[in-house]
Amino acid sequence: MLLVTGVSGALGSLVAERVAGRGDVVLGTRAGLPGTRLVDFDDPSTLPDAFAGIDTLLLISAGYGEDDVVVARHEAALSAAERAGVGHVVYTSLSGDGDHLTYALAHRWTERRLQRSSLDWTILRNGLYAEFLTWIATPDADNRITGPLGDGGLAAVARADLADIAVAVATDPAPHAGRVYELVGDRPLGGVELAEALGATYAPVTLAEARTAVAASGAQAFQVPMLVGTYSAIAHGFLDGSGVKSDLRALLGGREPLDALEVFVAAVRDGAAGA
Repeated sequence: MLLVTGVSGALGSLVAERVAGRGDVVLGTRAGLPGTRLVDFDDPSTLPDAFAGIDTLLLISAGYGEDDVVVARHEAALSAAERAGVGHVVYTSLSGDGDHLTYALAHRWTERRLQRSSLDWTILRNGLYAEFLTWIATPDADNRITGPLGDGGLAAVARADLADIAVAVATDPAPHAGRVYELVGDRPLGGVELAEALGATYAPVTLAEARTAVAASGAQAFQVPMLVGTYSAIAHGFLDGSGVKSDLRALLGGREPLDALEVFVAAVRDGAAGA
């Protein structure tokens, strides 16, 4: 039996769609929605029942918090999995070229914790989503992309592709035991290319100006350095895919990855239509 956590999140919801109706898969949410198991990593008392009878756990990263919060969540999950006799954990981590990002630490800690655990494991090092670019590169009211991406680019990957891979690996994990897969896009997308695709202008501000804008946007305190650090890593060429050898195509079964630029444009336009 496979348990998928985090199905109320963006990636988890796509995974849930792909396994809908399967008798060998159960879904977990911290809200305990109908048809799901209650899985609240902030309340470890929910985990013994959630993990009972589970052979494989697809642990979708419980991020969006300070490092100590995220690490505590993942420690609770892995310790509970060990006690419950879960055989294999598939963990959605962060791509290797993301080590310069402020939110890499909790991912790397979790990878180390898995590797020294009693569990079989597989690590899916997901690149940043093409959809994430809408957070940092959507044109403003004057049709300008002002995010400070410099002359760098992001080897973004479509969230749907990562969901397909997560399902393929988690529903047949044995061939992937002990593997760390890098899943980044084929080509980097920079500010100029993103602007051209939308008929916008690329007019990047400075990192300091971006920090002020993010802080004023209502972002939580920990999110400010996360976003600014991501801008800086892209601008300085650390997330263009050149630092890793991607396993994306191989794990997609040979099919072409979705075009990240097309995914970004569609996401921006969908957001504008819903505004």
